[in-house]
Amino acid sequence: MHTLQKRLFLFSLAVLSLGTVQCNPSAKSDQMSETQSSPQDIQGKEEMLDTITLGAGCFWCTEAIFQSLDGVYTVESGYCNGTVKNPSYKEVCTGRTGHAEVARITYDPEVISFAELLEVFWQTHDPTTLNKQGADVGTQYRSGVYWHTEEQRKLAEEYKKRLDESGAFNNPIVTEIVEVSNYYPAEDYHQNYFNENGDQPYCSYVIRPKMEKFKKAFNDKLKQ
Repeated sequence: MHTLQKRLFLFSLAVLSLGTVQCNPSAKSDQMSETQSSPQDIQGKEEMLDTITLGAGCFWCTEAIFQSLDGVYTVESGYCNGTVKNPSYKEVCTGRTGHAEVARITYDPEVISFAELLEVFWQTHDPTTLNKQGADVGTQYRSGVYWHTEEQRKLAEEYKKRLDESGAFNNPIVTEIVEVSNYYPAEDYHQNYFNENGDQPYCSYVIRPKMEKFKKAFNDKLKQ
């Protein structure tokens, strides 16, 4: 399916779903990226914002993509749904803590809906490969929607069902949809990683090409 056709198709499914569901890295600098809102920007708006936690492989990629969307205020890389308290990156990489690498996204639903976030989520990684995204292999790279509210759970499950039934992907979607638990922020050097380490090999050869494709497909949803 052509990229634009597929995008329109997936988005139409999201709109339909809305009707059926009730509603080793270098050190991080101190500079705030233009795509990441500061805490001051959020003050006084907390009641207007929602939060969702998504896993789509390496959290550097996921963070960079969602930071670029209009209506997204903050994106924090972290670990969730594992069994070890406050795990380190090294521990998570062993695959023995049970955590997924995730991005915790704070957004304004009046600007960008949860359905639109799901549209971006399912189009910017392969949700049909179990515990694997490209060369990144391990349970920490699993695809997951880690919901915070029952409304999010219902919509994500309905959207996933409709995508599977539509044949939008050649193989069944293996994205897990479970309540978020045991969430811990990742170490500081993981935060805002692509924006501050764009010349690193992984950023240059993996994230940058992915970002270019994403921006072409979702140009109308990007921060100006």
